[in-house]
Amino acid sequence: QVQLVESGGGLVQAGGSLRLSCTTSGVSFSISTMGWYRQAPGKQREFVAHISSLGVTNYADSVKGRFTISRDNGKKTVYLQMNNLTPDDTAIYYCNLVGSSLWGQGTQVTVSS
Repeated sequence: QVQLVESGGGLVQAGGSLRLSCTTSGVSFSISTMGWYRQAPGKQREFVAHISSLGVTNYADSVKGRFTISRDNGKKTVYLQMNNLTPDDTAIYYCNLVGSSLWGQGTQVTVSS
């Protein structure tokens, strides 16, 4: 039984911050690359950030310098710290076990202007 559960989304004004969390169970978390993706209304799901089992990170150009992905292997949790948010960041954010079809239910992030 596997489960990924996102939390931490909400409504924030432009320039504000949010921290998203993704808790996992039933997966080999410590040896897995974890990722965050998002889907805005009327658009395809897009890559946001990855973090490898060794802690190596990569980011979409649109969020580089504003977002930080991190992980806590003891808690089997991956985080996304989102700073200096803009309305273009409005989307449903999903957690993923990279290379698999395992996704969470998503958490809504809405940024007002």
